[in-house]
Amino acid sequence: MRSEERFLEISHLTKTYPKADGGEAVIVRDFDLAIAKGEFVCLIGHSGCGKSTVLSIAAGLLPPTEGGVLVDDKEIPGPGPDRGVVFQAPCLLPWMTAFDNVMLGVAAVKPDAPRAEREAIVARYLERVGLGTAMHKKPAELSGGMRQRVGLARAFALDPKVLLLDEPFGMLDSLTRFELQEVLVETWSADRKTALMVTHDVDEALFLSDRVALMTNGPSAKLGGIVEVPFPRPRTRAAVLEHPEYYPLRERLIGFLEDEAHTQAA
Repeated sequence: MRSEERFLEISHLTKTYPKADGGEAVIVRDFDLAIAKGEFVCLIGHSGCGKSTVLSIAAGLLPPTEGGVLVDDKEIPGPGPDRGVVFQAPCLLPWMTAFDNVMLGVAAVKPDAPRAEREAIVARYLERVGLGTAMHKKPAELSGGMRQRVGLARAFALDPKVLLLDEPFGMLDSLTRFELQEVLVETWSADRKTALMVTHDVDEALFLSDRVALMTNGPSAKLGGIVEVPFPRPRTRAAVLEHPEYYPLRERLIGFLEDEAHTQAA
């Protein structure tokens, strides 16, 4: 990838923690990944391999032991509005409505914008994720899937340079998961934010991404390869499933995960 295409660059990333015996636990070592502007990349690997650690460092929530993260050629100093983050649980303030939860972020990044403009932004993204009739309900009145829709709307409404998603649908049932994958594709397609999403779901990765980054098992996890996803956009689930490359790619990803599982067992 040419240097001008490296919009999000994770370079020589290493993360260690001290152990009680005086040694160190190496979670990730020399992890490298570059993502072009407007590209959607999924990072897959077994649970506990360090995927979320990489994403948390990219979000500025964890400091790296070595290496660093660049967004648009600037090293990140910590958390910032240039990165919208979506976690498994959306962490909504329970005493506020969906609208007000999203407004908190918009007001923080656009403090000088007229209130009407901020309200229009909030309403637009809540409508995009399918909450047009539920935006004034509080979290307790919303299902788990609806609360995660609020989390997606909040991240997109910040107008970040990069979108970071940490298994955002991992706690949802299969039907709701499929619905929200569609919502994410449609919302992302409107402005093509540069996106990095952690998942352990091979089918989810193939449906959403332009490339799939493979992460080896820990300790000392690293990038184990990149798989190009050739399915054209705009993308529908039916078209992806019917594409002649779908099942060969699926088997390739599953084969990688199985090989990593056998390596760990050995």
